[in-house]
Amino acid sequence: MVFLPDFRVRQRDYLLEISRAMTAQLDLTEVLRLILQASVTMLAGEVGLIALRENDEATLRVRALIGVGPEYVPVFAPLLTGFTDVSTEGVNVPGFDQKLRQVAQALGLPLRQAIALPMYLADEFIGVIYVFRTFSGTATLNDRRVLQSFADQAAIAVHNARLYEEVNRERMRLESILDHSADGVMILDPGLAITTFNKAMSRISGWPPEAVLGKPYDAIITWVSRPQGVDLAEAVRSGWPYTGQADGKDKSGASDTLYVEGDLLRPDGTQIGVGITYAPLLDEEGRLINIIVNVRDITHFREAQQMKSTFISVISHELKTPVALIKGYAGTLRREDANWDPAVVQQSLAVIEEEADRLAELIENLLAASKLQAEGMRLNLEDVSLVDLVQRSVSRFQTQTDKHTFEVDFPPDFPIVPGDEERLRQVIDNLLSNAIKYSPDGGMIRIGGTFTPDEVRITVQDQGVGLPQDEWERIFDRFYRVDDALSRKTQGTGLGLYLSRAIVEAHGGKIGVHSTPGHGSTFYFTLPRYQRYLRKDRRTT
Repeated sequence: MVFLPDFRVRQRDYLLEISRAMTAQLDLTEVLRLILQASVTMLAGEVGLIALRENDEATLRVRALIGVGPEYVPVFAPLLTGFTDVSTEGVNVPGFDQKLRQVAQALGLPLRQAIALPMYLADEFIGVIYVFRTFSGTATLNDRRVLQSFADQAAIAVHNARLYEEVNRERMRLESILDHSADGVMILDPGLAITTFNKAMSRISGWPPEAVLGKPYDAIITWVSRPQGVDLAEAVRSGWPYTGQADGKDKSGASDTLYVEGDLLRPDGTQIGVGITYAPLLDEEGRLINIIVNVRDITHFREAQQMKSTFISVISHELKTPVALIKGYAGTLRREDANWDPAVVQQSLAVIEEEADRLAELIENLLAASKLQAEGMRLNLEDVSLVDLVQRSVSRFQTQTDKHTFEVDFPPDFPIVPGDEERLRQVIDNLLSNAIKYSPDGGMIRIGGTFTPDEVRITVQDQGVGLPQDEWERIFDRFYRVDDALSRKTQGTGLGLYLSRAIVEAHGGKIGVHSTPGHGSTFYFTLPRYQRYLRKDRRTT
């Protein structure tokens, strides 16, 4: 049942003042507070609430409450659902009187009348204002009109506040996206001054945001070299962006973007490779509003491209060398005009066999690296004696060098560990091969082992050229080789240590190096002693 209000105070100026205050306020919480305060005052109520529709749902949700504490919000639930008729004239709730008595009893207040002011905007029901009074009354036709006018103004105020809330929420979302973007972003005004500068842009350029806002962009974008594209200022002077409509194109939106790539000078004097995309934002008349500048650090991309080129070059060389040797020795042995001594034949066949093994190992490493990228490392676990593996590897490598001596040092009770014997052999072979390659003057190569209750540790120590500390982690990257004169003369693809790390980590262990340039290197890896320490799927990527 709908009770029409007994409106006692009819001062239109007061209503107009309240309406103006509501429509001028954009914060939804404050708007609802003003509306509810005015409603309760005008209708001499004790308790008031505003309930709004949320996401086109039939049930209303209380968004403002006055006269009682927020803990009483659930008490009003019976009055916020089950509407059978909602119009600008009021709302009908079945069993309204009984529900009102239940509310009054729950609140402990002698409420006798509830006045419902439905809020409509363009025939859309957006919510209701409830004012609860301790007395009953009636309203004249003029009272109803004034109250309905107030409800209409309240609906407009709520609608505006909601729009502002949505716009503000969207603005905050965009600011968060912008601020946490991995790429640097600047926004320039039509005069090319900086208005926005995100965290990534600060990291890339080396400039703090507070130091650049309002400054011309070219105070920040200083090119050391620019092999691709033209500078923004040059492009703007040349007429970019084109905003005409003579060809029938829509003037709104943005014209073609501008891409520039080069090396940027940072305030500390360092340089960084960047790719910058300039995207103009135009208004409906084709006038420039802003330029959105997206800056990407291409340092790693350049490194990857360089690594790819180096890899192709190295692989080509590594493949050609054994093939050329095999072909040369085979062709020599096939000569019909020569009668080769058996010792020469055996020596030539030994070279062919050695180069074929080297070629097979290279192909095996390439396939292993490709398979590792595609599906991870799979292990066939069994009990492995690392002491035996090391002794067999040392015996093989001893025949390949006359400059190096090998020393094997394991305690007599060195434990058996669970592992993939073939894979662990690859690790030991790779470490011994590196020790020989990178100690060209020879020397002692020591291979030893220690253990704790939980793991074993294998070390391979040489007396070679050593490594600077900034290379300790990078040498385990795929295709990476230290850029020095010895590496350029030494055979290798940069896959051995990469595969070694993958194998050790698949076993649940760790691999690393300690080294001093000119004083040799000590490579080490650890393995868990018990299978329970291994990854359950026995694979890694």
